[in-house]
Amino acid sequence: MANHKSAIKQARQDLKRRERNRGVKSRVRSLVKALRQDLAEDKAEPEQARDVEKALRKAASKGVIPKRRASRQVSRLARQVAKNAKG
Repeated sequence: MANHKSAIKQARQDLKRRERNRGVKSRVRSLVKALRQDLAEDKAEPEQARDVEKALRKAASKGVIPKRRASRQVSRLARQVAKNAKG
């Protein structure tokens, strides 16, 4: 356990951030999972893909997930959506 006043405050802030980040990660994962499921069933819509991209990019800009990971996921999902739209 932290002993210094500043370390105690930092521990409190870490808990708040962890909870907030956990919520953001959970939401992003749920959106991605739903999009992938809809792609598999040929029910995906462009608006849904835009919402997923927005959530991924926002999470990356807040530092919840790495920017490169977000870009990679957006790219792969966009490719799948485009492929799904053609076929």
